[in-house]
Amino acid sequence: MLEIRDYKFYFCPCTQDLYGDECLQHVHEHAAEVVDYLNASDAVPFKVELKPNLLTASMIQQVFNEANNDPDCAGIITWAHTFSPSKNYILGLQDLQKPLCQFATQYNEEIPYDTIDMDFMNENQAAHGERELGHIFARMRWEHKVVFGFWKDPVALAELGQWQTTAVGVLESRNIRLCRFADTMRNVAVTDGDKIEAHVKFGWTVDAWPINELVPYVDAVTDEEVKALTDEYYATYDIVDDGRDADEFRRHVEVQAAQEIGIQRFLEEHGYNAFSDHFGDLGGLKQLPSLSAQRLMQKGYGFGPEGDWKTPCLVRIMKAMTSKNPNAKGSALLEDYTYNLVPGKEGILESHMSEVDPSMAEGKIAIRATPLSMGDREDPARLIFTGKTGPAIACSLVDLGNRFRLIIQEVECKEVEKPMPMLPTGTVFWTPKPNLKVGTEAWIYAGGAHHTAVSYDLTADQMVDWAEAMGIEPVVIDANTNIRDFKRDLKLGEVYYR
Repeated sequence: MLEIRDYKFYFCPCTQDLYGDECLQHVHEHAAEVVDYLNASDAVPFKVELKPNLLTASMIQQVFNEANNDPDCAGIITWAHTFSPSKNYILGLQDLQKPLCQFATQYNEEIPYDTIDMDFMNENQAAHGERELGHIFARMRWEHKVVFGFWKDPVALAELGQWQTTAVGVLESRNIRLCRFADTMRNVAVTDGDKIEAHVKFGWTVDAWPINELVPYVDAVTDEEVKALTDEYYATYDIVDDGRDADEFRRHVEVQAAQEIGIQRFLEEHGYNAFSDHFGDLGGLKQLPSLSAQRLMQKGYGFGPEGDWKTPCLVRIMKAMTSKNPNAKGSALLEDYTYNLVPGKEGILESHMSEVDPSMAEGKIAIRATPLSMGDREDPARLIFTGKTGPAIACSLVDLGNRFRLIIQEVECKEVEKPMPMLPTGTVFWTPKPNLKVGTEAWIYAGGAHHTAVSYDLTADQMVDWAEAMGIEPVVIDANTNIRDFKRDLKLGEVYYR
């Protein structure tokens, strides 16, 4: 599995020295207690590290630049325990390059009615301090997250943990390096786009390599290595040979084993964590990478077919964002295929011709090797399964010429009505929200692609936060969507994000 850093977040108590040393000591003690509680909570996936009380502009600038220079720091959490003059934050915010969350909480849950006095009021005035901080963020148009609630409240903790996940996605975006084996599919618009602008906006490095630069890596895989990995396949998955000769079937599987090892070595040697290929340009490869691509996705690599470079980058970010979730159901590439229009059974069958991530599988996974009309190569061995059920989000990043737009749709993944024994690929069946008609119309109006980055584990709000942190337009299609308002919002986006 591709690893990501063991990220941490700086917890910064925001205060000033107007109320004396005893008050400042209380601020530090209270902040330490909050940090200990956050670190003990399962809802907060990444470590929180307490920093000294932020008293002056120079201290704030110093801590914010420390965060910039700490590769393990994914962001800053502020808490205005007392009043904190926000002009002190201007230089620090001008320098800050990491995400920031304003945790609008306070130490005490309830007003101490019988004992409250002005000393208590001065020391515990988060309601005052958070508004001062909020104003400077708004004045500077500094994109940040606000989480409000008592620091022991499960809802607030869950929201803070979700923001941490998004912040990691922002940091990991800068580490995306994608290898494109061949160009995008000829005459297809939606999978292409401005790679220079993607580097500027998201930090993505998108490099092109001839497919035959990969072939020697595949050819160099030894027979012993191929046998060992193929044996692993046979021990892990069901074998559905469709009546093929057993030895001939195994040879098809061995081709994919060599590809998995060879592609991974190429990616590791050149420092890539995502890749794309194209069935129309396979060079010296014997088969379209299928089972091999599926397995590499399961290991954490982003992947896109037909030269699509935006979707694999987004998939890789989703995998990084969910890496701390021990119960993750999966994040992967999918493609819209065909509708079911029967009333009461409406939905879209999602799949791809051979490259669906098995991390999404529910139940048994089988290997089949069946003909594929695209690619003009041998029948590729691939993993066949049915996807998990439950809520998910489908995201499409599109280049509109003057800007990027991230379309985020909430969907409900469902069991298919009956098996599809003739279909040799992994599948997911879902109904988009609010329903198939409105959800499909909205997706088309927004210019969404047929390829999507799908996650069972992330929320629409998290991806909105990611898009806003990247300075691009987020568009959400959910249970509240109606076409009239949606089209108006798209027109407003044209003005705001131009």
